[in-house]
Amino acid sequence: MIHSRRVFLRACAVVGLGATAFDSLAAQSGQSGAYADPIAADEWMKKWMNPLGAAVGPLHLGRFADRMYYLLKEIEWKPEPGQNVPGVRVPVGFVTDFASIPRAFWALLPPDGLYAYPAILHDYLYWDQKGSRADADLTLRYAMEEFKVGRPTIETIYRGVRVGGDAAWRANESLKLRGDKRVLKQFPTDPTTPWSTWKNRPVF
Repeated sequence: MIHSRRVFLRACAVVGLGATAFDSLAAQSGQSGAYADPIAADEWMKKWMNPLGAAVGPLHLGRFADRMYYLLKEIEWKPEPGQNVPGVRVPVGFVTDFASIPRAFWALLPPDGLYAYPAILHDYLYWDQKGSRADADLTLRYAMEEFKVGRPTIETIYRGVRVGGDAAWRANESLKLRGDKRVLKQFPTDPTTPWSTWKNRPVF
């Protein structure tokens, strides 16, 4: 899912993020543990009762030569009570670019930041399209909250997908109709293989 610099800036304007918010993001990117928000008593109890949280399975990834990744093990996310969205299971072999942040913002919001796991869930939901786009975006938000991503970052990314995600959703729909695939049945053995070449193989 790719978002342009213009869409990203428009999203920042929608959520009302100015220099102060970006200063906050910069501070988060340079301080250990700065992504964590204070945990309320009810949230602490929920975590105590369910220490694994809603995310299931650590990330095991392979990489193409051109910054595209694929899952070597499936991952899963389950909603907690009050989160009215379906669960999601991302299969082995799914190809992702993590968070589709414009390159100009990578210093503050790198594609593989603390929100990488939620971004993969979101990327898969945008490809699978068995649910609604709104639910996919909410899943991203809830998962980022679980991973203790800082509030300014959550708001920036969430507003970004709400403002600019429709184009990516429709693009994926067109790609699927054309026969494109995003779940590998075979993994590359040559580390110099780019995704742009591999996806055009007759045997995917």
